[in-house]
Amino acid sequence: MATNALVLALALLAPASGLMKASAPRAPLTATSAATLSLPATVKPGVVTGEALVDLLAYAKEKGFAIPAVNAVSSCGINACLEAAAKFGGPMIVQFSRGGGQFIAGKAMSSKNPDTGSVAGCVAGALQVRALAELYGVPVILHTDHCMRDWLPWFDGLLDENEKYFATHGEPLFSSHMLDLSEDPLEENIATCVEYLERMSKCNVLLEMELGVTGGEEDGV
Repeated sequence: MATNALVLALALLAPASGLMKASAPRAPLTATSAATLSLPATVKPGVVTGEALVDLLAYAKEKGFAIPAVNAVSSCGINACLEAAAKFGGPMIVQFSRGGGQFIAGKAMSSKNPDTGSVAGCVAGALQVRALAELYGVPVILHTDHCMRDWLPWFDGLLDENEKYFATHGEPLFSSHMLDLSEDPLEENIATCVEYLERMSKCNVLLEMELGVTGGEEDGV
């Protein structure tokens, strides 16, 4: 499987001994307080982007916890992610793969134009998260998963949607995207990522890069 070191969820794991220490009893937390407990002041319930996202990732690394990521393929799956994050204390990552976006859009649309269908499905899922995340009281990172070179039209379509959303709302639709060009020579991989990062930085979208291959397959990559 391609090295799946999700940049958005990179955090130093707490030492095993620390995880095993008994914690003092504490009063139960409400869903909202659990999801926002001690987080940086910039991180609020809802979709986290830009500076707030950078603050959240830095905080996760400092405190030694990872942010769970779920590939969503349906509206009920998105709701389950938000409910779980609220129940157990967010934040979390809701992400969409190219295939997942096609599934959300439906077979009739995606069979005609897979990339257009996937973009539409991912956007529909992202808008659902944006409509509900704040109501659930959890900070959510909106991400898309592996995109290989043959799928760059899908990636371009997602960036188009970010730019349109940014022009209206002052922030991107998604928090971040992943380019998986790990099958390419390293120099070519990095050069393409740099080109995309220059475009993405103009609307405050973070980029995850996949640089190495360990074998296996994930979502066709």
